[in-house]
Amino acid sequence: MSESVVADFVGRFYTDEVESDKPVNGRVLLSQKRLVLARDGGKTTIPLSTIFDVTAGFVPNELEAFFHDTVTVAYERNGQKRVAVVEGKGDSVDRFTQILFRVLLNGTTVTMKHPARIGGRVTDSTAQQAKLALKNCAVQFQGRSDSFVIDLATVSNIERTTQHIGGSQRAVLEISHIVDDSALLSVVAVPSSRKTNIFGRFVRLEYGDVQEAVQELTHTEEELETLVALYSTDGSANLGSLLDAEPAQITMVLNSLREDGLVRDGEGKTKLTPKGRVAVTMHLERINA
Repeated sequence: MSESVVADFVGRFYTDEVESDKPVNGRVLLSQKRLVLARDGGKTTIPLSTIFDVTAGFVPNELEAFFHDTVTVAYERNGQKRVAVVEGKGDSVDRFTQILFRVLLNGTTVTMKHPARIGGRVTDSTAQQAKLALKNCAVQFQGRSDSFVIDLATVSNIERTTQHIGGSQRAVLEISHIVDDSALLSVVAVPSSRKTNIFGRFVRLEYGDVQEAVQELTHTEEELETLVALYSTDGSANLGSLLDAEPAQITMVLNSLREDGLVRDGEGKTKLTPKGRVAVTMHLERINA
């Protein structure tokens, strides 16, 4: 590899060029142009321009028995979709995944509206261009006059839709997140379907972990009603009337939700945390399914 290497570690991997039905040991090298998986007797070279998906922790079913801490890279070759599964020791795969996302996305010019909505109020924000600068568990949007950062730990929902933005109808990512206790919606249009998919995966890194944590929780009907009420009223719900419960019972419900990290107190209100908003979103999706 003639260009500068930005990641280099020894691990295990599998591609369809491996002459085995099991992963092999080898060297993983990443530059600004390509990903190389080198093994005894050969190597697989993947131009970064052919990568259309990066999934942390996902392994194809036929390889689940062989891998643990992994990242799966999907790419195209000769008109066919292929995958490479990479595994490393310690935190090498996590660091590699972060670097890979940065190499694929940093410097990409996007069109966005920020914020497109604050709480339930649609703003008059106009579309503007910004460059992506990925950080550890965060993404910075660098505009001509200013910039802002979305902390991935504050993301409560992400949805791919179609909107009229920047003078045309385009695929966009609607990112719901929290800033200073306010619920914001930012709309981001990435210049290609391939990069839209990859950027969506990056934003979902923390969001996916939060979803898994929420799925492990169990709640009573009262607790779910409380979460939905706080979500709908931005913390201003009259819980006594809603739940037809005594103050002591309401206190018990709120304490349970605090212990699960779903609500917090601030500015004289009980508000949902990002994790709490994810819990409400998942609950409403189950109801409407």
